[in-house]
Amino acid sequence: MAEPDLASVASVESLKWSLPPGGTAFSFPVQETVVTEEPLEIRLVHDGRPETVSVTMRTPTEDEHLAVGFLFAEGIVSDRSEIAAVSSHRAEGDQIVDVHVRHPVHVDRSLTRSFLTNSSCGVCGRSLVQGLLAARGGPVAGSFEVDAERLVALPRTLRAAQRLFDRTGGLHAAGLFDAQGTLLRLAEDVGRHNAVDKVVGARFLEGRLPDQQAILQVSGRVSFEIVQKAAVAGIPVLSAVSAPSSLAVSAADRLGITLASFVREDRLSLYAHPERVRGARP
Repeated sequence: MAEPDLASVASVESLKWSLPPGGTAFSFPVQETVVTEEPLEIRLVHDGRPETVSVTMRTPTEDEHLAVGFLFAEGIVSDRSEIAAVSSHRAEGDQIVDVHVRHPVHVDRSLTRSFLTNSSCGVCGRSLVQGLLAARGGPVAGSFEVDAERLVALPRTLRAAQRLFDRTGGLHAAGLFDAQGTLLRLAEDVGRHNAVDKVVGARFLEGRLPDQQAILQVSGRVSFEIVQKAAVAGIPVLSAVSAPSSLAVSAADRLGITLASFVREDRLSLYAHPERVRGARP
């Protein structure tokens, strides 16, 4: 696994304070490595005319994958052939990703979530289950299955591959795995949904969506938005180390997503469509 880009981390000074048992308090300055969080502007460009679609806070890695994954998850682009090119550049100190489309693309802002986002905004109150079902033609289907023993091992594999987390301790991760537990794609970011967008965007550009034989493993909790992104990408199994929200559970059930949460080395909880997990069914 490659070392993280220097732009993804920053050095800061902190003052450590300690009070040893039975001793005297003391403090000392140290240099620490923290994760970088900066704004990214995502623009659609057609016929040379750019249109800002989103400004999101993110960790500066895989910006082009993040932009494409975001546009795909929001239904703004639906096929690889719609994209002519993806480019990134800085303007007045701000990072911009331009997604050049071959034909005009309509952005229906009444149906999409707030386009001024931050790294933890989540769905910002939007409910699109009906729209997702209509767009997909129904719930995520297929005969994909995974052993429970494989599923509980995924968080450890994901954590071992997190190079940025090793240096900063401040990153979420999303990983795509096959049924044998092989890591296919990893992304890290300060935002859970950004990490997922990076994974989905990369697979979209590779022409590998829908990913009907894959598992999406995420760090942290599961919000509706993470379920939405898995459904749009056609990923049948979503696994997380922490808790789901009520809307995530109901959305996973209706969208045909197997939702596993509190996934640890020796246990997991299945909230929707447990039939895909062998060995966990009663």
